[in-house]
Amino acid sequence: MAKGITKRSEDYAAWYNDIVKKADLAENSPVRGCMIIKPYGFAIWEKMQAAIDKMFKDTGHSNVYFPLFIPKSFMSKEAAHVEGFAKECAVVTHYRLKNADDGSGVIVDPEAKLEEELIIRPTSETVIWSTYKKWIQSYRDLPLLLNQWANVVRWEMRTRLFLRTTEFLWQEGHTAHATKKEAEEETLKMLDVYATFAEKFMAMPVLKGVKTETERFAGAVDTYCIEALMQDGKALQSGTSHFLGQNFARAFDVQFATKEENLDYVWGTSWGTSTRLMGALVMAHSDDNGLVLPPKLAPIQVVIVPIYKKPEELADIRKVAEQMKSQLQDKDISVKFDDRDTYKPGWKFAEYELKGVPVRLAVGPRDLENGTVEIARRDTLEKSVISIEGVISHVQNLLTEIQENIYRKAFNFRETNTIQVDSYDEFKAILAERGGFVLAHWDGTKETEEKIKSETMATIRLIPLHPENEKGRCIYSGKPSDCRVVFAKAY
Repeated sequence: MAKGITKRSEDYAAWYNDIVKKADLAENSPVRGCMIIKPYGFAIWEKMQAAIDKMFKDTGHSNVYFPLFIPKSFMSKEAAHVEGFAKECAVVTHYRLKNADDGSGVIVDPEAKLEEELIIRPTSETVIWSTYKKWIQSYRDLPLLLNQWANVVRWEMRTRLFLRTTEFLWQEGHTAHATKKEAEEETLKMLDVYATFAEKFMAMPVLKGVKTETERFAGAVDTYCIEALMQDGKALQSGTSHFLGQNFARAFDVQFATKEENLDYVWGTSWGTSTRLMGALVMAHSDDNGLVLPPKLAPIQVVIVPIYKKPEELADIRKVAEQMKSQLQDKDISVKFDDRDTYKPGWKFAEYELKGVPVRLAVGPRDLENGTVEIARRDTLEKSVISIEGVISHVQNLLTEIQENIYRKAFNFRETNTIQVDSYDEFKAILAERGGFVLAHWDGTKETEEKIKSETMATIRLIPLHPENEKGRCIYSGKPSDCRVVFAKAY
């Protein structure tokens, strides 16, 4: 089955698309730029969603849902916000169709024009802060810690499955606080939640930092992010957390009575991550044989494939397989026993390898005689034979080892491809030859940032949260610099 996958070394973009489609994660929809997430892909997303949602609730947040439609007038209230999203907004202008008089089909009824156009949400700050004005009156109403799981629409010109689509799934947290200190702490707390999820569940090492003013979320005071390095040497922003200050509270006049009986504007945050994480998962770990999934996010962690020629052989194998399956499920391990007679074992092996199932067990008549089972691990493609009696504990340990090995491999790749440079020529050469994270001095100006981007296609991915006090000179302008920032080409 992997024969149809373009080699990663030959065409990384084609390799990525092949895996997404052949592993049954997603496909293009009839609507340009939108995707259909298939059952196997959605099962992975559900595992991501469940893990992140638990982390949100463990940190005191509650889920909520706000409308898909936002009155156009709301988008005008926060100047930076509307400027940032204006070019990406889809607008609803009418509410009814009718049959054309000439019988050619349906047309928009010109008599059904909305009094005020509606924006299909690109993000929900405006509609949420307009509601907070009703919900928040006093310090007793704070903090307000909310999150919603939803879909959003941003009208993208160039799209790629999971990485950049016109419509995508995400979560967006929106919190309100009585003090600046609380809001800033919340912003960094949620950044840590994202980093922990990426590293502990996705087995994907990330860097944490703050965005430059140019890369900041529209309407935020500061934007913090996690950045991961993909196998082609490009960076992928995998989650953002925004300190909004009092910007949206002022725009929507959200004031509260303080303990000192004064009126003050509420302090806000917002933070989000999306189905882009699915793209990150594919690009961070997969190989030329297909998907490689960390066990914690694999819909099927173990598959058992019977090898037999006669029906009575299958009956004997089934007894042992079902017992193994039950024992593994008792350990909270997801297991599939694939006894389909429409496909041969070799085809099944290739299918589960393509789909990234972490552990495969194969059992045949000879295995039953010997009291053994063949076990294959997806991350290294290594095979071994173990006793049936020891298979449960072995699989438990193996899943942990695979999770750690996938992370370790990605971490080592990032370390190997993180390079310090001190000259612009060296900077350009590294980006042209290998990519990766490039640590270099920058003079802090928008002008230099834009010139570097236009000449090399590299952007400042982040300024480290705790930069080393290493004074130097900007690689482009030669002006003084207090610390190195992280540059990379990015998705």
